[in-house]
Amino acid sequence: QVQLVESGGGLVQPGGSLKLSCAASGIIFSIYTMGWYRQAPGKQRELVAVIGTVGFTNYADSVKGRFTISRDNAKNTVYLQMNSLKPEDTAVYYCHAVSTRVVGSVYWGQGTQVTVSS
Repeated sequence: QVQLVESGGGLVQPGGSLKLSCAASGIIFSIYTMGWYRQAPGKQRELVAVIGTVGFTNYADSVKGRFTISRDNAKNTVYLQMNSLKPEDTAVYYCHAVSTRVVGSVYWGQGTQVTVSS
């Protein structure tokens, strides 16, 4: 059974930092492209950051320079370090996994709430 379990969300003041983690089980983690998406109330889910199997990264323009995605294949975990948080970063953040070997092998986590407010 595949599971993606996010943690690390919470309430933080503007300008603060949070680090999200996503622990994967039931998949060969190293062959999956991992990503973080977010969905704010009343808005569509959007890509925040993605990291490939060999570490290539890509970011949404809105988070470039503030967020950093990383992965630890030994721990089957992907991280999202979020700095200089803004109120508009408030959303539910979802972990996402896409296999580079099997078409259609796509998984989502349950999401973790991030609220940026004073």
